[in-house]
Order: sequence, then structure tokens, then C-alpha cells
Amino acid sequence: MDALYIVLIVIAMLILFLLTGIRIVRPTHQGLIERFGKYQRTTNAGFNYIIPVVDRMVYVNITEQMVDVARQTVITKDKLNAEVDALVYYQIVDAKASAYNVDNHRIQLTSLARTTLRAVIGKMTLTEANENRNEINAQVEGILGKETKSYGVNVLRVEIQSIDPPHDVQMAMNEVVKAEQKKIAATDIANALEIESDGKRRALIKEAEGFREAQILKAQGEASAIVTVAEAEAEAIKKVSESSRTYFKEGAVEYKRLETTEASLKNNSKIVIDGNSSLVNVIGDLSGLRSMEREEKTIIAEKPVIAMETKSVVKKK
Repeated sequence: MDALYIVLIVIAMLILFLLTGIRIVRPTHQGLIERFGKYQRTTNAGFNYIIPVVDRMVYVNITEQMVDVARQTVITKDKLNAEVDALVYYQIVDAKASAYNVDNHRIQLTSLARTTLRAVIGKMTLTEANENRNEINAQVEGILGKETKSYGVNVLRVEIQSIDPPHDVQMAMNEVVKAEQKKIAATDIANALEIESDGKRRALIKEAEGFREAQILKAQGEASAIVTVAEAEAEAIKKVSESSRTYFKEGAVEYKRLETTEASLKNNSKIVIDGNSSLVNVIGDLSGLRSMEREEKTIIAEKPVIAMETKSVVKKK
């Protein structure tokens, strides 16, 4: 009976001992199996078994990882001390190399990134470094990728977080930037005033041109109206003259004189007469009636003389 218990206990302990060799590897890792300290194989995600006590499994993270490169002082090409901070993103592609080819790949990668940043930025001025961050990232990434192949590490990208100059240099740079901004603002204001003045000038020119065109059109309209009125008056005079010649052949001149007198009186013309003259006689002179009367009297007075001369001629015969 005691022997049976001993056997059961031994079997249970053996089962427990065998169960301790079960290893579950997550998808984010790979396992390195060592037997008596010597590399045996690399296992992938899932169920794996090792011989307890004899074998040992080392887990290696194969996901993308990030290393923060501590802030450091870098002397630029123009002899300025710049504070540089960067991040390095990498991924292990060979778990065996990352475990056996380098003591600690994270420390090695960080140290290599620091020296590479100093070498790359040291060839540039502070202004060039700030303006060409993408170029710095690409150069550092290329150098780290080449140097870490033996680590089983693939450098994915490098990002520079900041490149800060000394405080006094930063203050001077800020003043320069402010001056540039003021210059740009002054230029913009000057351009705006120039555009505004040019717009006002153009508006005045357009206004003057419009006024000139209006005056020209007005003058043309008045000239056209005058021509039209003159043509109408000429046509009226022509009609009156033709009517006078047709119906008043003997009194055309007298009719025109009467028309002139009527126009003079109609326009409130002032007439200066002698004290010994009569207003009726003056108006008659203006219209030509007085002259007509004198001519008639002259003709009447001459008729007897002609008659007398005729009688004398008869007597002599």
C-alpha cells in the first residue's frame, strides 16, 4: 500500500515536471531556446515545449519599438551650441542576432544615434539645421540602418523633436524675426496705400472722362438742336418767301419790314426817338410805311407837273 502511494506520488511529480516545460509564445514575440546555455532554435507564436531544467526560452519583442535619444549639446558649423532631441523607431527582424550579436541593442542604438546626430548636424549651420530637418532625419536613418544590420535591427525612421539654440541666440533670432515681420507689414501697408491711391486716381480719371464725354454729348446735342432749328427756320423762311412771291408779289418787301417791326416790338427792344418826332412816325419808319407814304406823295405830286408839261407841248404845236 505504501509502495503504491509512493508510485503515485512519483508519477504526479513527473507529470508536474513535464508540464513545466510548456511555453506559450505571444504573436508579438519570438522565443530563443537554449540548451545548457547553447542556442538551439527560434520559436514562433503559439504552443512550444522545452525540456525542463535542460532547456531555457528567451523572449524577444519583434514589434515596432521607440528609443528616446536624450537631449544633447551639438556644436553647429557656425560655432553655436544647439540642444538636440530626437526619437528613433526600430523593429527587430532577427531575434537571434539581436540577442547574441550585441550586448544590449537598445543602449547600442541610442549611443549610435547620439554620435550620428552630432556628426550630421555639426556639418550645418543652425539655420540650415532648422530648415533641413527632413534631410537630417534621412541621413541619420540611413547611417543607423547600415550600422545596425548586424544587430538584427531595422531602423524604421528618425524624428528630430527640437533643435534649440542658446537663450541669447534665441532672443536675437526672435528680434530678427520681429524686424522681418515689421518690414513685411510695412511693405504690405505701403502696397495697400499705393493700390488705394492708384484706385482713387483711376476713379478721378474715369470721372473726368465721364464728365468730358457728357459735355461732348451735350455740346453735340445742342449743336444738333441748333442745326435742326436753323434748318427749320430756313425752311420756314423759304416757305414764307415762296408764298410772298406767289401771293404778295407787290408787297413782299413791305411784309418783311412789318415782320421785322413785329419781332422788334415782341422782344421788348428799346427805341430812342427825338423829341420832335412822333412814336407813330418812328414805328412807321421801322416798318417802312412812312417811306411808302412819302413815295406815294412824291408820285402824286409829280403827276401834275407831267400833265403841265404835256399841255405846254400841245400849245406850242
